[in-house]
Amino acid sequence: MPYHQQPYTLSSTTTEHKRPSKIFLIRHARPLVSKKGFFSASDARAFISDYDAAAVEEFVMRHEAIPYQEIKQVYCSTLLRSQLTAQAIFGEDVELIVRHEFREFERKIFSLPLLKLPIRFWLLSARALWMLGFNSKGIETFHQAKARARECAALLAQEAGTQQTVILVAHGLLNNFIRWYLQDMGWKSSLHEGSGFLGVTVLEKQTA
Repeated sequence: MPYHQQPYTLSSTTTEHKRPSKIFLIRHARPLVSKKGFFSASDARAFISDYDAAAVEEFVMRHEAIPYQEIKQVYCSTLLRSQLTAQAIFGEDVELIVRHEFREFERKIFSLPLLKLPIRFWLLSARALWMLGFNSKGIETFHQAKARARECAALLAQEAGTQQTVILVAHGLLNNFIRWYLQDMGWKSSLHEGSGFLGVTVLEKQTA
């Protein structure tokens, strides 16, 4: 009697491999505000206000890691530079999900009468004092800002569980803390270009 062996099909014993979920963290483009010259404390406060209200310089960005055709919505902050950058990268038709949680960490210029100094001095000194627990009266503390960044990371991770690819166009310091908290949650950094203007970070994780 002839023997007929049943054909073996690989698909019957294996399942399709699912792509890992990805979270993209992108810093905004360079705002159109001048840093040249020397600034008094009041000038430095005005600079921060101008920086938060400024448009961004024109740019063209076609990053090989970004799946442009898949992107229908982008998270961004309430600050103008975040929204303008998102629209410039992904086009006017993309849906911007604007959330206050994604704003940059706050900073407050301290009083130092009679002196005019480079704006970099004012900004770095204000940030350093704030991180040390000083110079936070009337604004979010460093502890509160870190808690907010952790909540942002959890929000993006939850969204990535259903959307698979999530984009945030936000700010340098906030993005760094979100990256660190996502890594604590098991996300792996597959690309990190730093926190400069238009820097891109990609984190990946196999989600259910």
